[in-house]
Amino acid sequence: MKRAIHIVVFIIAAAMAIPAVAKGETKMSIWGKTADGVPVPIYTLTSGQIEVRVMAYGAHLVSVKAPDRNGKIADVVLGYDDLSTYLKTPNPFIGAIVGRYGNRIAGGKFTLDGKTYQIPLNEPTNALHGGPKGFDQYVWQAQEVPGGVEFTLVSPDGDMGFPGTLTAKVRYTLNGATLRIDYTATTDKPTVVNLTNHAYYNLHGDDQGNILDQKIEIAADRFTPVNSTLIPTGELAPVAGTPLDFRTPEVIGARINADNQQLKIAGGYDHNWVLNGNAGTIHLAAIVTDPVSGRKLTVETTQPGVQFYSGNFLNGAFTGRHGVKYEKHSGFCLETQHFPDSPNQPNFPSTVLRPGETMHSTTTLTFGVVK
Repeated sequence: MKRAIHIVVFIIAAAMAIPAVAKGETKMSIWGKTADGVPVPIYTLTSGQIEVRVMAYGAHLVSVKAPDRNGKIADVVLGYDDLSTYLKTPNPFIGAIVGRYGNRIAGGKFTLDGKTYQIPLNEPTNALHGGPKGFDQYVWQAQEVPGGVEFTLVSPDGDMGFPGTLTAKVRYTLNGATLRIDYTATTDKPTVVNLTNHAYYNLHGDDQGNILDQKIEIAADRFTPVNSTLIPTGELAPVAGTPLDFRTPEVIGARINADNQQLKIAGGYDHNWVLNGNAGTIHLAAIVTDPVSGRKLTVETTQPGVQFYSGNFLNGAFTGRHGVKYEKHSGFCLETQHFPDSPNQPNFPSTVLRPGETMHSTTTLTFGVVK
């Protein structure tokens, strides 16, 4: 029987692999209230190198202010000016923690221990990021921790059709120029879980056009091809000889319109890459650089995959900070994760979590510059 991946042994391995985070400066304020009057705190984490803001609604990553090669500061994640905009525009999940199952489940249906579960669809044929009301639309409980803040959400048995009462924790801590995100989850019944952050990055700055001239490197020899509904076929295909080969740095827009069926299906990049490192230990996922500003983002993770999404479905319908409309390719996502539709793919690493086990993963985002 497959065991749920990232149980306690992986917690020990991850803790050994990643140094402890030094305490940074954390300030809290109330950003506003939900429609039913629940206050939403927002936290500002500063280190002297970068500034990060995260809030309790959806455990969103709201802002990352980082310098360019000349010291000029810009916000390098997409976001909104106020809480009310987040409340009324949950999709496209800008900056949110998505769950209980990040990414897609085919037909919203899976079978676990002989019982079939149905998640409400929020795409024509799939459940995406946990269904119509995922973890991105709840106010999480917040507690300051050394160097940052930990958010906790208790998802009851049957929430969006998922079995088991799941207790999820997401901890953001800042050390120098590195933002670390730790995810943990426990359950009282067998369930499936896949938590990730859905931030959109633009290393030019959040109001400075599209990301097509930025360069990306992805540490993966293989990816999971998708069918016409963006569900993996089950194959682990080599990237070699395809426009999805980013084993060496390549401009995002260089091949995005290539005559390739996978790119045509997704309207660009919206695929899961099978990372070369060992799941449960920290390893490189991706490096993105902006030749104009010199900003650099390095993503490392204990997860087996990363979803690189080039903002194909952004269409100008969402107005971000500075009054800028987020058009197609205004930002890119690097969602460290288990593979999409894993509950229906027996050959993929398992996302099953059982009572007595603890799901744990860590992702680090390091912001630097290249001269």
